[in-house]
Amino acid sequence: MSRTVAAATLVVVACLSACSESAAPQDSFGDSEEIRTVTPTWISDLRIVGDSSDDESCSWSASYPAVPGADALTATLRSAVETRLPVFGRSENRGCSGETANLDVDIDFEFLAAAGDVIGVQLTTFDYSGAGDGISSASYWFDGRTRQSVPSTALIAEDATDRLVTAFAKALSGKAGVQGDGLKDALGSEFRAGKLNDLSFTTGGALVADLDRGTAAVPPAGRVRAVIPAAEATALLSDLGRRAQEQAVRPTNRLTIGDTPAPPPPPAPTSPVTPPPAAEVNCQEVKCVALTFDDGPGPFTAQLLDTLAQHDARATFFVVGQNATYNAALVRRVAEAGHEIGNHSWSHPDLTKQTEEQIREQLSRTEQAVKTATGHAPTLVRPPYGAMNDKVRANAGKPLVLWSVDTEDWKFHDSAKVAQTVISTVKPGDIVLIHDIHQTSVAAVPAILNALKERDYHFVTTSQLFGTTPLAAGTTYSSNPAAADRS
Repeated sequence: MSRTVAAATLVVVACLSACSESAAPQDSFGDSEEIRTVTPTWISDLRIVGDSSDDESCSWSASYPAVPGADALTATLRSAVETRLPVFGRSENRGCSGETANLDVDIDFEFLAAAGDVIGVQLTTFDYSGAGDGISSASYWFDGRTRQSVPSTALIAEDATDRLVTAFAKALSGKAGVQGDGLKDALGSEFRAGKLNDLSFTTGGALVADLDRGTAAVPPAGRVRAVIPAAEATALLSDLGRRAQEQAVRPTNRLTIGDTPAPPPPPAPTSPVTPPPAAEVNCQEVKCVALTFDDGPGPFTAQLLDTLAQHDARATFFVVGQNATYNAALVRRVAEAGHEIGNHSWSHPDLTKQTEEQIREQLSRTEQAVKTATGHAPTLVRPPYGAMNDKVRANAGKPLVLWSVDTEDWKFHDSAKVAQTVISTVKPGDIVLIHDIHQTSVAAVPAILNALKERDYHFVTTSQLFGTTPLAAGTTYSSNPAAADRS
């Protein structure tokens, strides 16, 4: 998986600090300029839909949330992803050509609101091959009263267009690179053309517009943010906009779409997982292989756990933080079965293209998600796509695990081919890369286990593969050459 998605990636302009969905109520709108984002673990059966390509000449990953009962929003988000990545979700012809050739794109999401009868999702694209910083974003809203998916401009009252443009022009006045006297006309044109497409709220209720490169300022100035104070913004909002603003200021933890309230979230684990003791295996004496599964947990992970249990096999799961957060019970089940859990970042970006602060945040958010679910923090890191440099090594704070056998299951959704790749190439001490977000990959595992058991292989976690040898933080491991075939 040199560049694979977790079941989840429309890369978002991330909140600089994790925005709490349980923030204390406020009596009036404040002046905070922190964008409100939430992590709605209270939504039952929320799924993260993700896919990716590891082709060196066409690398991309994307994910978006599918909220039960908000089918119109899910369809809008999927369409937005497929417009940017026409190959998303294909089981065949996953290569890129024509306009999609030479892609180097990550797309991820954040929830702006997900309570009451309002859902807001921000999708952000990181195009590493584009000009400037390559970042563009858009936010999409769902009105639970009408069950309609609507654009950002639906937050604004129909008669407030001119006042909105005037307010944004005032907010942008004096910013570096802003287009001076022509700003108001430019914004008005952009608004009427439906291109003012990323509106959100701060934790204090102010209205925020994130304008893509070249929209309101000269291209070298990059993206520009305009903030309208809460009191002024309120007068510009539609009914939906005011409900969204209320959720930004006073977020709740119950989503009601139509007449059906979502159930409350299950209680958090009160005690750390105590996994069953692992069998004593000396991988310098017997043949060992470490099967590793990336990008989950996903819809096929439970099936995989059943298969591994039937064969008494241990494995390592490198989870994506977003997926771990919304599948905490499944993460806990992975740990309870005695499997190892590693850190595969929060939203699966290429860490080599992140700042040091962003790398640490990607890993720390995932670490906290795993610790919340299991009571234990992961001790291993696998960087998305296997992308590595000195900056990643210095900021990971943990041993870095790659692989020696790549099934390329992201490319070949063919169970027989995936199984044969492992069976024909594996040798003692190998670390095998598979993705449990692909049904065909999970379906290949029984054949792999049966064939290798006949050759006397033991299926161990990554840490077990190295035995008593300590793994060093910042050091990369792709196999254990010392685990030689002594049989």
